[in-house]
Amino acid sequence: MREHLTEVLVGAAVLAVALGFLVYTTQTTGVTGAATDQTLTASFRSAEGVTVGTDIRLAGVKIGTVTGLDLNTETYRADVTLSLAEDVLVPDDSVVVVASEGLLGGTFVEIVPGGSFEYYANGDQILNTQGAVSVIGLLTQFVSGGESAE
Repeated sequence: MREHLTEVLVGAAVLAVALGFLVYTTQTTGVTGAATDQTLTASFRSAEGVTVGTDIRLAGVKIGTVTGLDLNTETYRADVTLSLAEDVLVPDDSVVVVASEGLLGGTFVEIVPGGSFEYYANGDQILNTQGAVSVIGLLTQFVSGGESAE
C-alpha cells in the first residue's frame, strides 16, 4: 500500500511541474488567447525573416506578435497581420519596419511612431512600411563599389 502512495505522490509532483511549465510558457510568449488585442495589417515589398509569431516592438518593448503572413498575388507583396495589445495606440502616420537585431540576429517588426494625434483603429491598414534590408545585397553593393547589383 505504501508503494502505491509513493507512486501517486510522484505522479502528482510531475503533473504540478508540467502545469508550472505550461503557465510559464504562456506568460513569457504572450500566448494567452485573450480577445483584448487589436488587429492591424501592413503590406511589405519584402518580409524576409518574418514568420507567424515574430515579435512586434515599439521603442524596444514587445507590444504584440505577427499572427498572419500571406502573399498578395495581385500586388506581389507580403500582407502581414499584426496583433497588438489593445492599450497601445499607434499614430496614423507611423512607419512599420522589418528590422534585424544585428548582423546575425533575428528579425522583428518595429513600429516607429509618428507625431499625429489621430490613431489607427482595430482592423485598419498601415500604409507606411519598409521591408527587410538584404545583407547580401548590401555586401554585394559595397564590393562592387556602390553600383547596385540588383
